[in-house]
Amino acid sequence: MHGRVKVKSTAQQEEEKKKEREKKLKIYVAVRDACFSKRTEGIFDDEAFQLTQQLLSSNPDFATLWNYRREILMHLETVKEEDEVQKIYEAELLFLESCLKVNPKSYGSWHHRGWVSARLPRPDWARELTLCDRCLSLDDRNFHCWDYRRMVVKVSGVPVDQELQFTDRLIGSNFSNYSSWHYRSTLLPLLHPESPEPPSPCHGPLQSSPPRSPQTHSHRVCEEQLLKEYELVQNAFFTDPSDQSAWFYYRWLLGRAEREEMISCVYVSREGERVAVVFSRPVNAQSVGLCLVLDGQPQRVEWRSVHPRFKHSPIWICDLPPGTISDLSNEHNLTVHWTEKHTHRDCALYTGRTESWCRDSATDQELFRSELSVEKTSVLQSELQSVKQLQELEPLNKWCLLTIILLMRALDPLGYEKETLAHFQTLKEVDSMRSAYYSDLCSKFMIENTILKMEYAEVRVFSISDKNLTTLCHLDQLLLVTHINLSSNHLQRLPPQFAMLQCLEVLEADNNSIENLEGVHHLPKLEEVILKNNKISIVADLQPLASCPRLRHLDLGGNPVTQAANVESELAELLPSVTDLLL
Repeated sequence: MHGRVKVKSTAQQEEEKKKEREKKLKIYVAVRDACFSKRTEGIFDDEAFQLTQQLLSSNPDFATLWNYRREILMHLETVKEEDEVQKIYEAELLFLESCLKVNPKSYGSWHHRGWVSARLPRPDWARELTLCDRCLSLDDRNFHCWDYRRMVVKVSGVPVDQELQFTDRLIGSNFSNYSSWHYRSTLLPLLHPESPEPPSPCHGPLQSSPPRSPQTHSHRVCEEQLLKEYELVQNAFFTDPSDQSAWFYYRWLLGRAEREEMISCVYVSREGERVAVVFSRPVNAQSVGLCLVLDGQPQRVEWRSVHPRFKHSPIWICDLPPGTISDLSNEHNLTVHWTEKHTHRDCALYTGRTESWCRDSATDQELFRSELSVEKTSVLQSELQSVKQLQELEPLNKWCLLTIILLMRALDPLGYEKETLAHFQTLKEVDSMRSAYYSDLCSKFMIENTILKMEYAEVRVFSISDKNLTTLCHLDQLLLVTHINLSSNHLQRLPPQFAMLQCLEVLEADNNSIENLEGVHHLPKLEEVILKNNKISIVADLQPLASCPRLRHLDLGGNPVTQAANVESELAELLPSVTDLLL
């Protein structure tokens, strides 16, 4: 046994570690209490400064101590000369570097560094950029450092093209750098902005808008640079097809500009003495300055959204005073002014007409896709072929499949409809965890296609039965629809947005899984509702129908509610206007 080193047992080691931790904790608590005591007494001396440094060196995420330290520094500014303050803050920056070594993603350390840099009499921004370069070389996804770098760039006036070159370097060294791709997406619109489109001559008389300011640019990139970006990102996803960073950036490149803020439709009903206004985005009509002028006279009206749940909505309606437009022998001219955006929309209600509207159709607005130049169409066709080639090599790559769908949507949504549906089916099999997302996205695209087909046919019937729909969207585009067929889909509810169908007369929604009719709220023209073979279980689920004054025909066959006792009497009480009830 002699000469052998005695090995401590695990229990002995744990006991010694515990005692060591307790000793450190006792010292830590004592120093913390001393700091709190000094702060309470309003003491901002060197000892307090050293005590906070002692604690923050080991725990840089103690926000209260950073606050106390800033109070001490602000006090020193009042009693020291500028050169001394400069030295104090330079030392503080060195101290912060040591804190960042303890925790490179410390919220408190990065925030304090930004505060110190902003108060430094003579800041060295080049040094701060170098620090950011060092930190990002260690962890290129350190979002604290990215935020700090953006602040430094903004304050120091670093040229945008220099920052774009910086993203080139990072992406070149690591394609899987989501932060760099994202940063690049914020720089390109500044360096290569898309030139504003000239106003359409056919819409010129209808509205007048002030020139766009830099704050309202579309955040899109000019076509020449966009084509170069396609090549860059293609190199990235061909190198590593399974990495999502480049695919997300590619999806951003394929995106369209934000829609111009405008009044896209005005509808007037002589019979209902009602006006509906459709905006290109949800607004609060009670706060954006909406003014209705009828035959040259401003009207005092009360605007309301189509559903009580909506404070912001793309559609707002108002009732005109009784007798204002009810006489069929009179012609009326309406103008709706959106004073906040300096734009307006006119609408004429001609003699003998019971209703009228003035609108830009989805095809006029290029609502669901951007208008493509010949060159961009050619490039996107080439991109589609390239991604298809990659998909042949990587048949189970979900990013490939989704990007093929997006390219087809950008090029010709109607022409590629069958192929798109086939790719969605493959996507659901390849990435089953997100099958519900793909079903909803596919539903969105199918609704867009049906809206385009309806408008090309110039009809007010919207039929999208047996398309495996799981959700409803773009309902603000269906204000004028009188007949909608949603039969044989997978819908579980009619959402509040369904109340935007203010002209709807016939609703067919049989053979779904509908349990909720919340969106069938105060549809003034609704006469017939077919809900066969759904999952409506109690009479209370049909309560929204009571707000539809013209409802006459209701078909509930095949719903659980039909098996309830006294269902007919309860329905008669709830829906007295219904004269034709099928159970």
